[in-house]
Amino acid sequence: MGTAPPLMTPTSDALADVAFRHVAACINGSAMSELVVPHALAIARAFGGRLTIVRVLECVTAGDVPADPLEWDIRRREAHEQVERLVQESNADVPIAGDVVEGGAAEEICLWAERQQVDLMVLCRCDAPDLAEWPLGRTLLDQMPGSVLIVRAPVATHTSVGRYQRLLVPVDGSSRAESAVPLAARVAASVAAELLVAHVVPAPGLTEIGPPDAEDIDLQDRITRRNERVAIAYLDRLRARVATIGSPPRTIVVRDGDVRTRLERLVEEEGVDLVVLSSHGHTGRAGVPYGSVTADLVLYSSVPLLIVRPRTTRTHTQRVMAKASSAGRLPDQAVS
Repeated sequence: MGTAPPLMTPTSDALADVAFRHVAACINGSAMSELVVPHALAIARAFGGRLTIVRVLECVTAGDVPADPLEWDIRRREAHEQVERLVQESNADVPIAGDVVEGGAAEEICLWAERQQVDLMVLCRCDAPDLAEWPLGRTLLDQMPGSVLIVRAPVATHTSVGRYQRLLVPVDGSSRAESAVPLAARVAASVAAELLVAHVVPAPGLTEIGPPDAEDIDLQDRITRRNERVAIAYLDRLRARVATIGSPPRTIVVRDGDVRTRLERLVEEEGVDLVVLSSHGHTGRAGVPYGSVTADLVLYSSVPLLIVRPRTTRTHTQRVMAKASSAGRLPDQAVS
C-alpha cells in the first residue's frame, strides 16, 4: 500500500461481504515451517472456511543425474506422513485436508493454488531472515493468485500459535486499502481481539531550494492540520461502518511522518500481533504486485503480515513472463 496525498473520501463501498473460503498452509520438511498451521486454522475458523495443509516435495538433482528412486520414495513417504500428522494434530473444527505435490516448489505452489481456488496462502519465512535468501519469496509474492499471510519468525508468545490479541489495519482513504478492514474485523471478532484502524498523515511535500521561509513553514503546518482533520472525520465514518460487522475498532491518526517508519513504530508501541493491509493503496499501480508501504512491511515486519489482494488466474505464459521480468528484483523496489 503506497502513501497518499491529502486524504480523499472513497467513491465506492469497500466494506462488501468478503471471505477466505479456502485457506492453505504451505509447509516444507522443517518443524519451524509448521508454525503456519495454527495461523491458517485461525483464519479458516474466522470465515467458516476450509483448510488444506500442503507440502511441495521439490525435485533436487545433481546436474543431469536423476534423483535416486529409493531415496525419492522415502522422501515422498515422509512428506505424506508429516502432512497426515499435522492434519490429525490440528483437532480442527473446520474441514481440513492434506496434500503433497511434487515439482519445483514455488511454481508448483502457484499452480496448485490456482487449481484449488485458494483464497489465502499462509507461508513461513522463519528460515530466511533476509528476503533475498528466501527461495520461495520472489515467485510466490509476485505470482500467488490470491491473498498471502506471511509468518516471519517464531515468537514465544500467543502470536506463534495464531492467538491474536490486537490487529492493525493501515488505511489511506482508498477503497483498496479499505478492502482489508472487513477481513480484519471478522478475524478480530472470532478471537475477541482488539482491532486498530490507523492512518498516517504524511508530511506535505514542497519544492525546496534552500531553507524554508516562514511562509513555507506556515503552509506546511496548515496542510498537515487540514489533512489531520479530514483523516479524523474519515476514520470516524469508517468506524461506524465497521461497527455493523463487529465491535467498533479503535482509530488512530498519526501526524506528520514517513508512513512506513511510523507504521513500524506503531506496531511495536501498540503490541500488534497481526497486520492486515491491502497490497496497494491510494497510489497503487496496476502491474506492480505490491505498493511501497506493503513491500517495506514484507521486508521488515516482525509480526505476521496478511496481504489482501483479489484471487486471479494467470496463464502459464503470464507466469513465465512475470518470473522473467522479476528476476533480480526484490519487492522493496516496487513502486506504489
